[in-house]
Amino acid sequence: MKVIDLTIPLGIGTPPWPTYEPLQVKYFKRLAPNGANGQLLTHSNHLGTHLDGEIHFYTPGKDIAELDMDFLVHDGAIVDLSDVAGDYDVYSSKMIEERVEVKEGDILIIHTGYHHFGWDQDTADEIRYMVKHPGPDYEFVEWAIAKKLRWIGVDCGSADHPMNTIIRNWMPRQTKQAEQVFQKKFGKSLAEFYDDSKYQMMHIDLFPHGIIHAECLGGDIDLLLNQRAQIGFFPWRFVDGEASIGRCVAFVDDDRYEELMAKKAGMAKTKHGDAVDPSHVDSLNKISKLNLA
Repeated sequence: MKVIDLTIPLGIGTPPWPTYEPLQVKYFKRLAPNGANGQLLTHSNHLGTHLDGEIHFYTPGKDIAELDMDFLVHDGAIVDLSDVAGDYDVYSSKMIEERVEVKEGDILIIHTGYHHFGWDQDTADEIRYMVKHPGPDYEFVEWAIAKKLRWIGVDCGSADHPMNTIIRNWMPRQTKQAEQVFQKKFGKSLAEFYDDSKYQMMHIDLFPHGIIHAECLGGDIDLLLNQRAQIGFFPWRFVDGEASIGRCVAFVDDDRYEELMAKKAGMAKTKHGDAVDPSHVDSLNKISKLNLA
């Protein structure tokens, strides 16, 4: 059994979710004269690859320390939606099930392709990563509950559509673009499509069912699209934690790992060595251009 890393690099350049504290690092001890290097870190929990816990939005829910390893590690599916959902788009459960088998009780990882706009990429675009990525409608929430999904992961800033968060008020130019897309594709305004009954539904409506999510996935995710694998997330054993930075991985057998590494050898790489498929960016750019035409 070998491991494929689905975690983005974490450094002082990693953007937190808008308005949250970024990572700050300082040395409080150095080799000379202390004989060891020591660092002091300050950051919020919603930074880099992280897992939102139930109590992030649900007062009587579990903290991070209460999540069992059997819950955090399980069979799952990794789906690629970069061929169908671009800037400000809405994706559905139908799109997912057309591309990969999702079983009851699975972990579901959604590759929007927007990790290609993360801070470690040659195509980095922080506004696009946090503010323009696609998200689901309420139909997806109902489907996730019916499927009894364990947890969900996304390769972008939030599991919710950014225009179904406070970002809609913070980014007026992008909200104006999104309004154009929603009127064109759905014949509705943002306020009509994502009314107050749906606000941050991926957090507010799913967490009471124990269906939480990991955000800002990436790493070598491009190697596993539209495939099944055993998936694990490893947060801190964080008592009273409402969320936690952690490591997300996929487990594959040795033969499959060798095939994936052979594939990776022929792919472009980020500066940190993760596999990159530029065709995802081309697809997202094409869809997004049509959305805003």
